[in-house]
Formats: sequence, structure tokens, C-alpha cells
Amino acid sequence: MIQSSTLSLYFLAFYILIIIWVGIKNRNSDDSESYFLASRQLPSWSLAITFIASWWGGGSAIDLVDHAHGNGINSFWIYGVPVLISTFLLFLFSKAIRQIGTISQPQLIEKRYNRSVSLLLTIFIIVFMVITAAVQVIVIGRFFHSFFGVSYEVGATVGTLVVVCYSFFGGFKGVVLTDLIQFVFFLITAVVLFYISYERSGGYDEVVAYAESHGKEGYCDFFYGVSDQLAYVITFGASWMIQANVWQRVSAAKDGRSAKRMMLISFFVFIPLYLMVTFTGMFSSVFYQNVPKGGIVPDMVLNMENPFFSAILFVGLCSAIMSTMDSLVNTGAMSLTLDIYGNYVSPNASPRRLVWVGRLSTLIVAIVSLFIALRVQSVLTISWIGSDFLTTGAFVPVVLGFVWSKGSSRAAWLSMVFGLLFSSYNLLVAMGFPLPVCWEVASVKQALIGIGFSLLIYGLGSFLWPDKNNKGEAFISMIRD
Repeated sequence: MIQSSTLSLYFLAFYILIIIWVGIKNRNSDDSESYFLASRQLPSWSLAITFIASWWGGGSAIDLVDHAHGNGINSFWIYGVPVLISTFLLFLFSKAIRQIGTISQPQLIEKRYNRSVSLLLTIFIIVFMVITAAVQVIVIGRFFHSFFGVSYEVGATVGTLVVVCYSFFGGFKGVVLTDLIQFVFFLITAVVLFYISYERSGGYDEVVAYAESHGKEGYCDFFYGVSDQLAYVITFGASWMIQANVWQRVSAAKDGRSAKRMMLISFFVFIPLYLMVTFTGMFSSVFYQNVPKGGIVPDMVLNMENPFFSAILFVGLCSAIMSTMDSLVNTGAMSLTLDIYGNYVSPNASPRRLVWVGRLSTLIVAIVSLFIALRVQSVLTISWIGSDFLTTGAFVPVVLGFVWSKGSSRAAWLSMVFGLLFSSYNLLVAMGFPLPVCWEVASVKQALIGIGFSLLIYGLGSFLWPDKNNKGEAFISMIRD
């Protein structure tokens, strides 16, 4: 009988050809709006699915299974709770975001503040997108290593090249269409693995009994040890709420009502999806004493008795990883193209040239993400580092800019400079540099210090250096009309 790894390779090759074909078929883009927002013609349900697929991917859903195996139901607080908080906040702000009518997030922020603030936000976005895309490269590199026996480096490179191929040609529309396919594949995979783990474990009662017999205190208590997860809730929740690839989807909606509908659909779908993968990890604790080297999910798929089903589920997992990676790469490329090249390098560039620069930027973002992933291979560490930059540097001026008309441009700039310096310092500490700190890295204290000082600088700066042209009042008046 043909081995599951060989059959998986055939299925993956066929799947790759399909999504590359979809990307190439949708390569006709006449301007930046059509390339990065699909001309704002996509329905709410399709945007909701691509939004869900961009977050419910390899770095969260697959990694969450491993965390739930060891920590139990409270692992939902690492990814699930931040996602729900972010989605709810975006529901509140989505109509205002769409009403501005800009293509990129920095373009919107420039209307609220000025070009200097917009440039700093662009830097944060590019850093975040590159680092977070590296998470998906890590996951797919490990995945291919577990399945095919190739080196991690080869697996990571091949996975990145696949995403580049269809994202390069199809732009945002290509990303959305492939995300629809990828979401269906991964949903099937997640449901099947949930059912298999449930059957093998004997059900929830067996999980409770196993946890009690092995001294796993609070394993089935949703609120047990929540304080240990609050750093992730604060940092992930704040950063994901202002994540540019999500705002890109909001901006791509037909109108404000469609944008709110997209977020509402996503909020209620996220709840069962993240609970499902959390319980999969908990069920697996009964039959996995330790997390396998390549992760629980890849190991379950690889060791299925039926090679045909193993291959199908393998493709589903690959699709989850790629659906998140393509979203991050596309948004990073958008910031490079519109907010760097279009604003500072060639302001008079033709629409067609911007499309080609967008494709080149797609390649650049993917290559840099691959470079990072080949050197740092901790999913949670990289996720936190990327989120820390956005949370400390951009959350306060971006969010308060929508609700506080007195917030000034200079105050926003100073707040973001502080965030950049603070996050860079923490990055150096996390990398092992012997620098003095008064807080533990990736702790609640660090998150609160970062956001607290950012808020203090923004508030005091707005009173000391107010805008004289009432720009804040005009902006808020525009989004309320």
C-alpha cells in the first residue's frame, strides 16, 4: 500500500497547482484598489471567511492544541480570548474604518494626524507582518519536516515559495479566493481531528479523570491560572485589533454595514472554532503522554491508518498555515508599496507600476520572513514579539484617534517613538542581551508599563502640543456622518 507521506505529496502538489492557478487567473489588476482591495466588490460572507482564515491558522489553531495538551482549558486565553476581544472591538470600529475610504491603514491615520505619524505606523505594520508571517513559515517548515523527512530549512523554503506564487499574481482577490478553499479544507481537518481525539480519549470524563490522577490542578477550570495568560490577552488583543491585514478586509467591504456584518459573523464563528482545537489538545492528553517533537496535530495525521484520509487532512493543515501567511505577506506588501514607495520613492507612479511594485514587495516580505524563521523557531516567542511592537507603539494613538478629538499629531508621534524604543529594548532582552529590566519579559507588568506610558505620553502631549487646525474634530465628524 502506498505510504501516507507519498500520497500526501501527490495531493499537496495537486492542491498547490489549483491555488496557483486561482492566483494567476485573478492576476488582472489595473490599479492599487483592485490589487489590494479587490475593487471593494466582495460580499461580507467571503470577507468574513478570509478574515477567519487569516487568524485561525497554523500559528494559533495548531499551536493551541499543543498548549491545551499541557495546560488544559485555560489555554483558550492565549489565542481564543484575544481573538474575541479584537473582533468585538473591530465590530465597534469597522463602520468608521470603512467610511474613511482609504486603501491602507497608514493612509487612514495620515488623515487623522500627519505624514510623520503615518510613516511610523507603516514601520510598525511592516515589522509586525514580517515577524508574524515568520511564525507561519516556522509551522510549515516543521510540518514538512515531520511528514516528508526533509530538513526544516527545505520545508520552510518550499512552503514560502508556494504562498509567494499565488499571492504574487492574484493580489488580494487571489488571497481571498484561495482562503475560501483553504478554510474549507482546514475546517474539515479540524472537525475530523476533534472527533478522532474525542473517540480515542473516551470523552471529557476521561480527560477529567486523567487530569486528577496525574495531579494536573485546574486542568478543566476555565479561569484557573488566568493571571499567567493576561500578558498574552493584553498584548495579542490590543495588537490584533489594529492589525493592518484585518483593516484591509474592513476597507475592502462594500460599505460600513457590510464591514460590521463581516465582523459579527466572524465573532460568533471564532468561538466554536477555538474551543474545538482547545478540546482537541485536552483529549489528546489521554493518549499522548508528551507532545511529539513535530507537534500533536502533525503526528495524529501522519499516523492515521488510512493513508488517503491522512493525505486529505495533511492538505487541510497546509491550507490553514498558508491562508494565514498569504494574508500577512499581502498586507506587508501593501504597506511597502503604497506607504513607502508610493509616498516617498515615486509619488507620481502610474497605477500599473504600483501593481508591479506590489508584486515585488510580496516577494521581499516573504523572503525576509523566511530569513527570520530560519533563525528563530519558537512560535509563541515570535508571535509575542511582533504583537508587542504594535501594542506598545500604535494601539493608543490609533484607537484614541477615533474617539478623542483632542489627541494631537505630535503626541501620537511621541507615543509611537516611545513604543518603538520600548519594544526594541524588550526584543534585545528576549534575544539574550544582558540589559537591565524591572519587569519579566512577556509579562503582564511589561504589557501594562508599555501601554501605560504610551497612554501617558499621548495624553500629556496632546495638552502640551495641541493641533491648531482642529484636524481631530474634522476626522471624527467625518466618521460619524
